[in-house]
Amino acid sequence: MLSGLYAFPLTPLDEQQLHLGAFTQIIGRLAAAKIDGICVAGSTGSYAYLSREERALLAKLAVEAAQGIPVMVGIGANRQRDVLQHLDDAQQAGAASVLLAPLSYQPLSDSEVFGLYQAVSQASSVPVCVYINPRTTHFDFSDALLTHIASLPNIASVKFPGVAAEQREAARLAQYWRGQLPEQVSLGISGDAYAWAAIAGGFDIWYSVLAGLYPETCKVLLRSAQSESGEINKQLEPVWQLFRQHGSLRVVAAMALLAGLTPCDGLPRPLQPVAENALAEIRAVMERLQW
Repeated sequence: MLSGLYAFPLTPLDEQQLHLGAFTQIIGRLAAAKIDGICVAGSTGSYAYLSREERALLAKLAVEAAQGIPVMVGIGANRQRDVLQHLDDAQQAGAASVLLAPLSYQPLSDSEVFGLYQAVSQASSVPVCVYINPRTTHFDFSDALLTHIASLPNIASVKFPGVAAEQREAARLAQYWRGQLPEQVSLGISGDAYAWAAIAGGFDIWYSVLAGLYPETCKVLLRSAQSESGEINKQLEPVWQLFRQHGSLRVVAAMALLAGLTPCDGLPRPLQPVAENALAEIRAVMERLQW
C-alpha cells in the first residue's frame, strides 16, 4: 500500500529549456531526506505544460537520482493515446507508480473517465494513483464512480483534494471511504493546509507540495499528525496562507528561487511569478521559519 510522505518537486524551467541540473539537485535533496516517495511531473512539476520527450527525460533522471526511493510519475494528458504513451515512458524509466488525473478540453462523462482508468489499469504493470483535482480538471468524481474505478486492477491510491480542516471531520471521511474502497487502496491527501487534520484523522499518505522543497519539515508535521500534536501545523500556517493567496505552485517556485535551488522563476508561460510585494511576504515567512 502507498503510504507516508510523497513529495511533489518543481520542474525548474524557462521557455527555452528544462534546467536539469537544478532538477536533479532537488531530487537529490529529497533522496537524502529519505522520504517515502517522490512524484515528478505532477501539478507542481507543471506536467500539463511539458512535451512527451521532456516528461520521459524527467522520469528517467528522477529514478536515477532518487537513490532507490520510489518514484511516482504523472501521466495525465488530454488524449487517452497520450496518457498510454506517458505510462509506457514512465514504466520504461523505472517508475514505481503513476499518477493520473482526468484531463480534457471537452467535458467528460463518468463513463468516459471510467474508460480512461480502465485502459490505464489494463496497460499498467505498476500501481496507479487516482488524482482528484476538480479545480484544474473541472471534473469531480461521484462516490459511485470513484468506487467503481477503485475496483479496477492496479488502482492503489486516491489523491483527494483538501477534505476537511478539522480532525474529526477528516476521521469521518476516512471511515466512510474505508467502507467504500478496497482495502488495498490507500487514502491520500493533497492540499498541504489540510494534511495534518487528514493524517491525524486516519488518511494513509500525504501528497505534499511543500515537501518538494522542505522534506524534513514535512516529515516532522507527518509525525506530529500521527501523534496528534498540532504545534508544527500552527507554525506553518503562514505558509498555508501564502498557498491560499497566491497558489502553491507560484509560492514554492518563489521559495525555490529565493533559496537558490532554481536559476529562474521556474514557471511555464503564460504563468507569471508572484508580484514583488508577495515575494517580500514569502521571503519574510522563509526567514521566520529559518529556511
